[in-house]
Amino acid sequence: MNPSITRRRFLGAAALALPVLSSGQLMAQDAREALGPKQGKAKGGPHPLQALMQARPAPLRAELRGVHPRVFITSAGLADLKQRATTTHKAEWQQALAGLVAMKQDPAPSPAQKRRAQNTVAIGIAGAAMAYRIEGDERYLAAARKYMEAAVSYPVWGYTYSKPNVDLAAGHLLYGLGMGYDLLFDVLTEDERKRYRDKLAHQARLLAAHFAPKPGKTFSYSQNHCFIPIAGLAIAAYAIWDEVPEAATWAAQSRAIFSRVLDVASPDGYFYEGVEYWVFSMPWIIHALDAFAHAAGDDLYDHPALQKAHLYMAHSLTPNGQDIFDFGDAFEGPLTRSRHGDEAARTHPNGKLHSNYNLIYRLAARFKSAEAQGVADWMKSLGHVCAEDFWTLQWRDASITPAPITALAPHHHFDDLGTVYWRSDWTDKATAFAFRAGPPEGHHAATLFDKLPDWHLSMGHSHPDAGSFILYANGTYLSGPMGYAGIPRSNLSNTVLIDGQGQANEGHGHDAFADYPYARLDTIRLTTVNLAADRAEIVADLTGAFRQELGVDKLERRFTYEDGAWTTTDRLRASRPVVLTAQVHGDTTIASRGQQRYLVAGKPAALQVDIKTAGAKAVVEKGVVTAAGPPGNVDKGPREERGSVLRISMPAARETSIITTMRPVNG
Repeated sequence: MNPSITRRRFLGAAALALPVLSSGQLMAQDAREALGPKQGKAKGGPHPLQALMQARPAPLRAELRGVHPRVFITSAGLADLKQRATTTHKAEWQQALAGLVAMKQDPAPSPAQKRRAQNTVAIGIAGAAMAYRIEGDERYLAAARKYMEAAVSYPVWGYTYSKPNVDLAAGHLLYGLGMGYDLLFDVLTEDERKRYRDKLAHQARLLAAHFAPKPGKTFSYSQNHCFIPIAGLAIAAYAIWDEVPEAATWAAQSRAIFSRVLDVASPDGYFYEGVEYWVFSMPWIIHALDAFAHAAGDDLYDHPALQKAHLYMAHSLTPNGQDIFDFGDAFEGPLTRSRHGDEAARTHPNGKLHSNYNLIYRLAARFKSAEAQGVADWMKSLGHVCAEDFWTLQWRDASITPAPITALAPHHHFDDLGTVYWRSDWTDKATAFAFRAGPPEGHHAATLFDKLPDWHLSMGHSHPDAGSFILYANGTYLSGPMGYAGIPRSNLSNTVLIDGQGQANEGHGHDAFADYPYARLDTIRLTTVNLAADRAEIVADLTGAFRQELGVDKLERRFTYEDGAWTTTDRLRASRPVVLTAQVHGDTTIASRGQQRYLVAGKPAALQVDIKTAGAKAVVEKGVVTAAGPPGNVDKGPREERGSVLRISMPAARETSIITTMRPVNG
């Protein structure tokens, strides 16, 4: 799942011309990764999901049976939305109508195998159907029908060569066609209803069978390839509940899986796969929870991961409001930041970040949060883009008075994921940084394995980047990682290497943490976090990030900010002589400026790096990443240059240290 340059090479320019930035924008992963269910050896007793299905089956509310629409809203609710569309939400609704993909282009013809084509059809159906119910304009109905017919025409929902009928596109189309069927039920002909219903039932059966709980089967509950298809299954189940007996089982199955999705979600609100995957994934969590809440009267929202999600997005934006602190699989590093390449039209249409900020309006409404409402308003003021603008009509509660963004503390410690964000203020002139050192799915995950034997990890979107930092000042992204990688490695970010090697089991595929003991990852932690208005001190223990055979007995990184400069101090103790290397990345060039001083180029500011440790050897090299390959083989992409990297090494020793000071200067 990757918004990478390779996507252009494998799929061609046609797929990139789509104006809608659907959540199916990302690539399938390493063929070795178990992205949804994985069948293991059967153990005694029923599967844990079966008990959840029996305890909380989430049936359709009695008063909604035989009624349409019902999944997300009723006819009475639509009447309220029509009033909003001409009063409190008029401008937002007109913007949504202007951006409807179904009114701009024809749906992809069958078999629709280009990147994101089927996902765009799903978004097109949902938007056109909603527009018709609000506006009553036959043009929207005609567009919705055209897109629904396209969905029915696809013999395979998804890619014929990678997880057909059970992956992301299937989830999208179950959502889109299910929503169209529900909203337009009263105006569809009997033949149309049967055709759409039969297709929904056929695809739901395939997907439900794939995800059916069986003894020994485990699920990657925290992975989007698990919960996105299941979100679509839930919506389809409620849409055709009266007419397909199995729908009750599908709803119970979906509800059980989503209860686990929330069980494993980080309680600090941090999204472990990175900002781009928050944008990608959160719509499906919201859609599923809204379906359970409205159709079944079963509200699952009360979880700290959702209550704090606005904090993650607010702090993840750099001061210019259009770039991000891009930990994990997020964008293409220097290429995205410079807005070069075809991907910029997707990630930053018209130069504005595609952030799906209207999801935060939904969370603000559910939790009556002035703070979250203020974050959403702030992101809107920055000109951000949403894939499904039409949902703002229902999601934004105009009665909530937003708190200004300046009321939010300018620094935050996400203690579960071990990530700190600091900025001098909330203006675009702010100095800012981020630093992370924690296990890839958080410390809480280590407490759940014994409790959730039906959960397996799939952490390919997390990078082996413990101890890494990202710097921003004077209007410039100064230093950070190389972006989305088919094979994530520690040499792609501002962290340390041991004998030239990185963390965990990097280098063997898209998941650097596969077969690496999570208990050892759990020892990676921030031991000191002191944040103030004009300074910061962070100390991290990175010992557990490295394989035991590398001989690291103790590795500590101290990261400080004071008087406009950042300092990293790395101290190593090892069982044998090893070479310690610290790294600083640049988006373009890095040049020597005298003994032990280097300049990381940038505009309008550059980053001056001073090496304070005698005997250190520094080299400047090209930044090289294995970019993402095609669906199902993300680790098979081409090697690609992205910027430069300064690597600072000490001679092999059992005890050694490196001290580096960095400060912004004129570019």
